[in-house]
Order: sequence, then structure tokens, then C-alpha cells
Amino acid sequence: MAELHVIGQIASASGFPSHNLFCKWGIHAGGGWRVIEGLTEGQTHVDNPSWQEAAVWCHPIDVHFATKGVQGWPKINLQIYHYDRFGRSEVYGYGFSFIPSSPGTHKVDVVTWRPIGSLTEQFKQHFLGGGAQLKSPDLVHSATDRYRLQTETMGTVHLELSVILRNFTKFGVET
Repeated sequence: MAELHVIGQIASASGFPSHNLFCKWGIHAGGGWRVIEGLTEGQTHVDNPSWQEAAVWCHPIDVHFATKGVQGWPKINLQIYHYDRFGRSEVYGYGFSFIPSSPGTHKVDVVTWRPIGSLTEQFKQHFLGGGAQLKSPDLVHSATDRYRLQTETMGTVHLELSVILRNFTKFGVET
């Protein structure tokens, strides 16, 4: 079987309206992919930078896949959360990116967004916190109903990923 090994980190996040951020992540692949070793989901620590604009996480990613084809190529799904001054966590952004398909080291910037509700919901969010959330986080990386959402851009998450491909040509798998 052909193999894909992804080693890297969720390095940082920048451009968000406020600090005190953490990230929940997951790597999703199609049915023809099998995880040989490593974690496909996790959560970073909370970073509240007081003197810089970026939240720094340096959270490791190390996952090894086996596959018979490129259909369902893995993608990383990110959910950024924010702790407000009352200690409540709220979703601050969603984003995803495909894992690079060429071997080597890659810097990937994932632009995040969040849904916005009606004017009344926006007032509630401003004064009470919280805000509109997705019922199904799978909507982030599947394009079925995403086009109907009204969203606003948030910040950018910076990934540093090294990709190793093994036996792709031996098994006739072309990237």
C-alpha cells in the first residue's frame, strides 16, 4: 500500500480580534485511507499573549496513513476557541486545509471564518457572549450546505507540515 506520513505543528494564530485562544483540530480522510499510527485529533493549550499579536501553540502533529488511492485525500479541520473575561469558551472560527500532496516541508496558512446570525443574535453575542455555531462541524470541510451560510472572516492559523510519500509509484498511485 502507498503511505503518507505527516509530521509538523500547528504553529500559531494571528489576526484574531482578541487573544486567549486555543484550537481543536482533526484530520479527516476518505474511506480508502487507514491510520497506521498517530493521533488524528487533538487540542492545543490556551495562549494569551500580552505583548504580541499572535497566539503561539507549537502543537505537534504526527500521523501515518496507508491508502490504495488518492480519493479522499486527508484534510485538517480547525476550530478556534476564545476564552472571554468571564472564563467562557466560545467558537471564534472554523477553517480547513488539505494536507499538501507533494513531499517536503510546507507552510500552510488556514484562513478562518465564523457564522454570523441575525441582527438580534449579533446584539446578543456582543453583550452576552456566545454567538452562532455550526450544528455539525463536518460542514466546515464538506461543501454540501456551506454556500448558504453568512459568515465573517476571523484570523489565520499557521501550520508547518512535512510530508513524506512512500510507495506511491510502486503501487500505481499518482498524486
